[in-house]
Amino acid sequence: MFQKQPKKPFLKTALDFAVYTAARLAAAVVGIFSIERCHDIAAALAWIFTDVVPVRRKTLRENLGASFPGLTPREEKELIRRMWTHLFLMGAEFFAARRMIHKENWCLRIEAGRAQEMVRLFFQHRPLIMVTGHFGNFEMGGYILGVLGYPTFSVARRLDNPFLDRYIGRLRAETGQYIIDKNEGFDDILRVIEGNGRLAFLADQSAGPKGCWVDFFGRPASAYKAMALLSLQYNAPILVCDVSRIPDTSMRFRIEPLGLYDPLAPPEGIENVFEITQWFTTLLEERIRRSPEQYWWLHRRWKTYGKKISLDAIRRKIRHKLP
Repeated sequence: MFQKQPKKPFLKTALDFAVYTAARLAAAVVGIFSIERCHDIAAALAWIFTDVVPVRRKTLRENLGASFPGLTPREEKELIRRMWTHLFLMGAEFFAARRMIHKENWCLRIEAGRAQEMVRLFFQHRPLIMVTGHFGNFEMGGYILGVLGYPTFSVARRLDNPFLDRYIGRLRAETGQYIIDKNEGFDDILRVIEGNGRLAFLADQSAGPKGCWVDFFGRPASAYKAMALLSLQYNAPILVCDVSRIPDTSMRFRIEPLGLYDPLAPPEGIENVFEITQWFTTLLEERIRRSPEQYWWLHRRWKTYGKKISLDAIRRKIRHKLP
């Protein structure tokens, strides 16, 4: 006999719907105000989250203190405030993109570094694995590629809020960015990669105690092995790229490839799962260091799970030279 699925408590459902309603209201506000005014609102909210009601202050201070030990308390606080401004503005840009960036004007909003190299990869009769992190406005990457006619399949965990998950998923799908549940979508992942499609991953999430332990900002961090395993098994190139906001501009971004790994012609010293995973982790770290205010420092990226991991042991496994 089939077991009945447990129903969500009424208060949890009501809270989820309230958050969803707030998101719809935020989208409406973005539609009313200019993106410049949205920046002012984001800065005001960032001040509240930093100075008035500090949110995740302990996690932020721990992450920044370990990653940038030379920061003064004042510099650290300023970086936290700029990070919150970036996050709120990122949400505004997500909703504003549909009315501000389209096929006719995208080149006024987007700078593409080494564009020919990226387009060449899109037209190969091979699957492509695109790797980025919680840096810049990664949502704009999928949106822009969809506008240009290059749909992508992003592997991510679905939102816990079902109302919000359906709403955001529908907005993404309108321009050709589709989400595959990383927990339940293994068959979908195989269908995409076997059909020479484009898979996108956020590669800076903690993978748990059984992940591949790498050096990230001088500390051990658990990373997912899937990108490297799929690349080696299906001869799929890995393109590491980022979408960053261009400083001192309004609604302008830069898409840039950071590195390419081709399993048919691997660089010397980058051949197995660990080496590949460390390679793209290092590329992401280098990019984050150049614009740290555009990274999600509120993530608990460096979980230990009660397991002692030696950074020296990780570095002994690395054949190529770390910066």
